[in-house]
Amino acid sequence: MTPLLDVVVHAHRAVIDGAVRPASVGVVGGVITVIDPEPGAYLWRREVTLPDGAALLPGLVDTHVHINDPGTDWEGFASATAAAAAGGITTVVDMPLDSEPVTTSVAALDLKRAAAQSQCRIDVGFWGGVVPGNVGTAGVLAEMVAAGCMGFKCFLSDSGNPKFPPLSAGQFGRAMELVAELDTVMLVHAESDAVLAASAAAEGSSYLAFLNSRPDAAEVQAVQLVIDTVRRTGGRAHIVHVSSAGSLPLIADAKLEGLPVTAETCPHYLTFDADEIPDGGTEFAACPPIRRGANREHLWSALGDGVLEMIVSDHSPCAPQHKGDGDFGVAFGGISSLQLGLRAVWTGAQARGLGLVEVCRWMAERPAALAGLTDRGRIAVGAAADFVVFDPYLRSVVDAAQLYHRHPVTPYAGMELSGAVLQTWLAGEAVDLVGGAGRGRLLGSAVSV
Repeated sequence: MTPLLDVVVHAHRAVIDGAVRPASVGVVGGVITVIDPEPGAYLWRREVTLPDGAALLPGLVDTHVHINDPGTDWEGFASATAAAAAGGITTVVDMPLDSEPVTTSVAALDLKRAAAQSQCRIDVGFWGGVVPGNVGTAGVLAEMVAAGCMGFKCFLSDSGNPKFPPLSAGQFGRAMELVAELDTVMLVHAESDAVLAASAAAEGSSYLAFLNSRPDAAEVQAVQLVIDTVRRTGGRAHIVHVSSAGSLPLIADAKLEGLPVTAETCPHYLTFDADEIPDGGTEFAACPPIRRGANREHLWSALGDGVLEMIVSDHSPCAPQHKGDGDFGVAFGGISSLQLGLRAVWTGAQARGLGLVEVCRWMAERPAALAGLTDRGRIAVGAAADFVVFDPYLRSVVDAAQLYHRHPVTPYAGMELSGAVLQTWLAGEAVDLVGGAGRGRLLGSAVSV
């Protein structure tokens, strides 16, 4: 009997096995079952041919998203996952920080799942949080892994949320010993509390004063602590949102040493230049901060060299009133960009002679690997049929009011970006951004971690 496919997608250009080439992709039950089927070897219920200018990309995976639900009005699962899908993202992993309660126990994880139930347009996983209150409690981290957390997140400096305090160096060491025992991963916000405390506090409208309040040395010192602790414990660490080029030699040396250390950066660090940020522009406030243009170019080079493996959004929204009305001393530090990351990165990549293959590696394949999601992040037989239909040639100006984010606050407002997401597919079907219930799954312990 001739095998029957649910759908076959024909693309003049598709990113497959590290190359861009024509392809036909066959799907059964939400999984890719064949690429370039032999003529007559299969039948299919439906076929889709992409427009000539469009490229078929794997669905993006964003492992650094603050959804802040339940308990706040900053972002919700429905709005965040709609924005993600509109931006070509088919899987996000939620951070444990800015919800109520913070995700530092199985009970809190259960509340997260309840808030997300039936709300998600795409698949959602969860990181657990490590704080002084649970790092020394026998079994809590093991219970969270068993309950479906994909790994953990901690801070080495003030998180801005008193319910999610930072770890001391000793507590971080104990946490990394547990990470090694559990064979999981610790995501680390690497800024040094001591360096930040010794720096002049940000106040007023000056962006450069804000930048100086969080100097490169804060990141460099904390990254060194992470690497030293990994060397001692054998625990796997992932350094989130690398902003400072000063950290890159340390990370490169750790990799050469064979230590289990990975690192990411974010679209805003690859796009903006501190010298071009206007005073009072608190929509640009992020921790760590956006630095100068020469620093930005070093981050791009580190992606090319593999020192930085991936690009994720660190989508960290808040209600507009928390942006401080132009005062960096009180503004919440977070960038809203979930829907815009692919376009922002593609705009920067094109300008530097880089292509869709690199973008897919940084924004799909490697984040999926970080979270242990071996069934996605690439177009391959056996992988999830999660796709982005992307037109790399279209350009448009960002209108923040048209984004699916809950609040229209983003530093990308008014910026012209390259590329357009024409459609996002989840498990072999196009995502409906408006009608119907969310089809996204809540990823858990059944997923290989």
